[in-house]
Amino acid sequence: MKFTDGYWLMRPGCTARYATEIADARVDDHRMTLYAPVEHVSRRGQTLNSPLLTVECWSPAEGVIGVRTTHHAGSARRGPEFALRGAGADVGKMRRDGAVLELSSGELTLRVDTEQPWRLEFIAGGRVLTSAGERGTGFVTDADDRHHMVNQLALGVGELVYGLGERFTPFIKNGQVVDIWQADGGTSSEQAYKNIPFHLTNRGYGVFVNHPGKVGYEVGSEAVGQVQFSVEDQSLEYFVVYGPTPKQILERYTALTGRPALPPAWALGLWLTTSFTTEYDEDTVQGFIDGMAERGIPLSVFHFDCFWMRAYQWCDFAWDAETFPDPAGMLARLKDRGLRISAWINPYIAQKSELFEEGMREGHLVRRRDGSVWQWDLWQPGMALVDFTNPAARDWYTGKLRTLLAQGVDCFKTDFGERIPTDVVWHDGSDPERMHNYYSHLYNQAVFDLLREERGEGEAMLFARSATAGGQQYPVHWGGDCDSHFGAMAESLRGGLSLGLSGFGFWSHDIGGFEGTPTSAVFKRWVQFGLLSSHSRLHGSKSYRVPWDYGEEAVEVTREFTLLKHRLAPYLQRAAQQAHTSGVPVMRAMLLEFPDDPTAALLDRQYMLGDDLLVAPVFTDDGTVEYYVPEGTWTNILTGAQLTGPRWVREQHGFHTLPLLARPDSVIPFAADDRRPVSAWVDGVELRVHAFADGARRTVVIPRTDGPGETARFDVHREGDHLRVTTDSPHPWRLRIGGPEGTVHSITAGRATTEWRYEE
Repeated sequence: MKFTDGYWLMRPGCTARYATEIADARVDDHRMTLYAPVEHVSRRGQTLNSPLLTVECWSPAEGVIGVRTTHHAGSARRGPEFALRGAGADVGKMRRDGAVLELSSGELTLRVDTEQPWRLEFIAGGRVLTSAGERGTGFVTDADDRHHMVNQLALGVGELVYGLGERFTPFIKNGQVVDIWQADGGTSSEQAYKNIPFHLTNRGYGVFVNHPGKVGYEVGSEAVGQVQFSVEDQSLEYFVVYGPTPKQILERYTALTGRPALPPAWALGLWLTTSFTTEYDEDTVQGFIDGMAERGIPLSVFHFDCFWMRAYQWCDFAWDAETFPDPAGMLARLKDRGLRISAWINPYIAQKSELFEEGMREGHLVRRRDGSVWQWDLWQPGMALVDFTNPAARDWYTGKLRTLLAQGVDCFKTDFGERIPTDVVWHDGSDPERMHNYYSHLYNQAVFDLLREERGEGEAMLFARSATAGGQQYPVHWGGDCDSHFGAMAESLRGGLSLGLSGFGFWSHDIGGFEGTPTSAVFKRWVQFGLLSSHSRLHGSKSYRVPWDYGEEAVEVTREFTLLKHRLAPYLQRAAQQAHTSGVPVMRAMLLEFPDDPTAALLDRQYMLGDDLLVAPVFTDDGTVEYYVPEGTWTNILTGAQLTGPRWVREQHGFHTLPLLARPDSVIPFAADDRRPVSAWVDGVELRVHAFADGARRTVVIPRTDGPGETARFDVHREGDHLRVTTDSPHPWRLRIGGPEGTVHSITAGRATTEWRYEE
């Protein structure tokens, strides 16, 4: 929110009070509390009739320093609150040197000089990362007498800001106004489904604002050299998270807010849906599945979107008996074909549904202040909202889902959760403004916990649209309602990369776009992009997304890239395990892997898929693509072409290829079985060695299919003209040196050290 009129003036009705100096400091071994008047105090009488800010500083974890600024501490503290790991810990160490106070945590230090004008300096590596100076800490009252806590942290020259959730606006957030406020706005506006009050910069740190309600950001957009964040409250708390690399920042941030669960490996395969408002019944579904099988396109998951239920009755969790007279039998028939089943749900109850009366009678629906059930006619006529702050309502809702799980449903698409009213009363007394964003967390958590309970650890997963900080614990998330053209495809990628830099490890999108019908070219390019994402789903609104609707070549492209993804499954599962254990996403903005390359800091039309694969989707009708190749010799795993960077490349690709480059010195495992995402990956695995320099050494782990861990390890080392591989695997395996036409060596038994002449 903007409070100033240019640099010198305040907006009409706004009055600002900023910390000016330190009047007193209380210090113990682990933390400090600073008392800051809002004007210079030169005589005792000035301590009267003037605010005094309380600024508490501590460290909940190594490399993380928290700052809480409070004006009036007596205001009611109603929930919800983000659940932070180690939030009550004190791991910082205090040091005093005359007037200078320093709170250190790992390599990060907060420094203040009690005899100088107000300034908080966050220091690491011998330099100031950022600081809160003259207008950096305070509060503002506006013309409506609303009270806003305000903080500003300085931006350095050339400093770039990323994150703040799944945002479809420009990837670099400098110059943008961002409101952390859930909205159902599609992918073509400044609104977002997943609003995360966390940003990181290319200067080695991130900042998490610990407030679940509306946070207003001015990212160099009000004071051009500052990131300003404000909340309508009496207190504001934030954490500075040191890296220094972007990966380390994400590791520390997700250690604080939660790491993603590991989705089941079967979810890596291709998902197909009924689409949204299309006509369908069991014959349609079987026709789609038969059509995929006849065309040699393996399918892993089939998804039933909204109209599996009766119109006007969403959500009552009852199959439309006219369309699906035998749902349990149908699901059994689908599962006999090796398919997993996903079903669409949301947290809203339409008035026509029998569950509305039941939920109203039992007190499971959110109510207005006068005691009536909150309703409106957007989305569903007379729609009400399940109150997940009520344990009984949560159990009631998930109890309906248990019936579907018993019928054979494996997972749920938890749609919506953004249009949450603020003129209501919550069962647990939560603040409606703070609950608006947080509701999605309770909704997804309830469904995910049910799946974990019913299906077991490692089998639970969602296809969720909305989220707030901490929501990364309940994967997978998808990008919402996008149009069906190249611009929307690029928007979606920006949103996914932004979400990945906000702590989310897994992300998907609607292949072909949601609204409208894509051209054949858009569909084929989106198929390439979608099957080189962490999770891959064909989905639309008013039109189907079966490949044969877009021509024979679309069928071929879908088949080729589905089979490719299956062969890459052990590599992708390893990247998924990394997301689960470290918080580093599967789809990575280039700056995550190349933090010291200034060009990588700017890139939003390409990404790294795991550690070693660079993907540059094609966004043009004629197949022209421009992308950046970092330092070293990169190998296109589809064509075998090699490119040496750093440099920009302009190429033209047909629909069967795109820039898909293996990193220099990489060894990428390919599964022998391309018909399914989950197979005995270690049996017959092919190790593809790319541009391996003399002295290079890599360890390749073939992961388990049923959770964290490994089933085999290969150590690859080049010395001069010799390439040596040592493994503990007893299974046959292959080595391929170079691109797809490279030299192949087959090993019939493992548990050995094998050596070849390196020739590429």
